Amino acid sequence: MAPKLLVVGGGKMGEALLAGLVDAGWADAGALAVVERLPERRAELVDRLPGLAVHDTAVEAEGVVLAVKPQDVVAACAELVRPPRVLSIAAGVTLATLEAALPPGTAVVRAMPNTPATVGAGAAAIAGGAAATDADLDWAEGILSSVGVAVRVPEEQLDAVTGLSGSGPAYVFLVAEALLEAGEHVGGAGSRQPRDGVELLLG
Repeated sequence: MAPKLLVVGGGKMGEALLAGLVDAGWADAGALAVVERLPERRAELVDRLPGLAVHDTAVEAEGVVLAVKPQDVVAACAELVRPPRVLSIAAGVTLATLEAALPPGTAVVRAMPNTPATVGAGAAAIAGGAAATDADLDWAEGILSSVGVAVRVPEEQLDAVTGLSGSGPAYVFLVAEALLEAGEHVGGAGSRQPRDGVELLLG
């Protein structure tokens, strides 16, 4: 039986999606598969998600997530086996590029989750290609919602939204760093001080 989802790329974001889907009950690890060529990384993925199928090359699946570097997307598309629907989380790769690299009529959704997705607190904007239906967008939204929230936007707004959600965490980090430094300056250095700063931000 074909896996419910194939994730091409077992890096941090690919792993976060796989783990998020299992934790959210979207699928058991045994219904998921990943393409990862590095032996040590393959071992890490199986250790975290027992039952996960790990492959050297793409296999047929009900749906595919492209979680590779932007420069590797076209080559990854060429390896896919009759993909009915594809979600790409590669930064900057347009729907036109994806559709040109995939078989005609493939339902394509483009998204860019931000790094907080690796801790289940991500934010992503998604846009559908010419063949993508509401059902395909629901599918992509369901995947990304396992690691945060997802919103639908026209593709021309995708980069702007991604810039905000992608850069935003860095500004929060700067605020956190400033709070810690201020705490030390007023004599608050100690075991509780970093935790207090974190709790303030969470609140």
